[in-house]
Formats: sequence, C-alpha cells, structure tokens
Amino acid sequence: MVERVIAACDGAAKGNPGPAAWAYVVADAAGVPQRWQAGPLGHSTNNVGELTALEQLLASTDPAVPLEVRLDSTYTRDAVTKWLVGWKRNGWKTAAGKPVANRELIQHIDELLTGRDVTFVYVPAHQVNGDPLNAIADKAASDAARQQQAAGGTAADLPEPDPARTTPARAARPASSSVSSSAGSSAGSSAAKKRSSGGSRTLAARFPGTCPCTRSYAKGETITKVGSSWGHPECAGAHA
Repeated sequence: MVERVIAACDGAAKGNPGPAAWAYVVADAAGVPQRWQAGPLGHSTNNVGELTALEQLLASTDPAVPLEVRLDSTYTRDAVTKWLVGWKRNGWKTAAGKPVANRELIQHIDELLTGRDVTFVYVPAHQVNGDPLNAIADKAASDAARQQQAAGGTAADLPEPDPARTTPARAARPASSSVSSSAGSSAGSSAAKKRSSGGSRTLAARFPGTCPCTRSYAKGETITKVGSSWGHPECAGAHA
C-alpha cells in the first residue's frame, strides 16, 4: 500500500494586492519535511498566491500517491471542495451571475485533481504550537514575496518560521474537508465610505480586521462585504 504524502502550501501578498508569492513544503507520511519550493508572482493578491501554491504543489507531486494538503486559506479549500461543482454547472459564474474570480487557476487545479486522492486540511495560521509545515510554507511565501525571487531546497535548508504571535487566536473554522477527484472583523459603521468603479460598496477600513478567507486586512485598506462579514474585494465573488 502506498503511504500518503503530507504537504502544506501557502501564498502571500504584501499589501494585498502587492508583491506576492507562493510556496509549498512536502513531507513524508510521518510529517517530516523533505523538500520545499517558493516563487514570486509580481504584483498580485493573497488569493492568487494561495491558489498558485496549491497548483504548484499538485503539479510537483505524484498523482498516483494519496496526498494530504494542509493550508490556512478557507477560500482555496472551499473553492475546490465546495464551490467548484456549482461554478462548472453554472458556466463558471457565481450564484449572483458574476464571472468566477481566478477562473484559469481554478480550472487548472481542477484538472490536476482529476483522478487523484487528495484530502484538504485547514490549519490556523501564525499560531503558537501551530502546524509546523504550514509555518514553513508561510515563511517561504513571505520571503519570496518580499524578495521577488524563487527559492527551494531540502530538509537541510528549510526556511526558519518567524515566532508566532501570542495573542489569543480567533475561533477556528471546521478542521478539515476532503475531495477525491476520482470522484473579519466587521469594519464597523465608523469606517470611511467610498465607492468602487464597479459600483459595489467599498470601505477604507478604519481598523484592522480579518476577512472570511482568514487573511487579515490593514487599517486604511479597501474592503467590501464578503458574505455577512467584511473582507477583501477579491473574495466577495466567491461568497456571492
């Protein structure tokens, strides 16, 4: 019986959008890191970084071997385990009739998942005693975003994760979901209001918060309604 491979992937965008990158780390069945890779994306978004990280991970692993993917992006997880079927049925339109964001990336991921046994496990990011593989992937993606240079290596030269913050974490979303292809804080009423060119209401966040995709936004960053909460404009379509 072929043992399951464990891996983690992550994306980063400094400013969101801003200098962006992707990264993944592949471990053995016991979770011991074996190799890692990271690459720059120029000026892009967190979601593009997260999706590209998964795309690159799937492309670099043996499709015949069961794979467990650990990730801190609920957007990426839900895109491929919950929303994908409906998007395809609706001609790659959201429930609101809008084009699906990042369609080409998601379509390629769908192709790479075909015929594979892949399990997706959500892990909270930046936690004390959090998932070590996620911490490595996060550090590699963050470094690649800042430097805009590709990097990679083996267990001998793993990126050293930054110390996790010690403030209490927000309640975690459900821990995991799987797919076998063989098969934020509210911005509050006090935020400064403005309008986007597309007509959707956006706000300049008066306080930092967290988008439903689990990524944070900074004070002054443009945000919009994402489901029943507030978050990045690029995440709104996924929740429409």
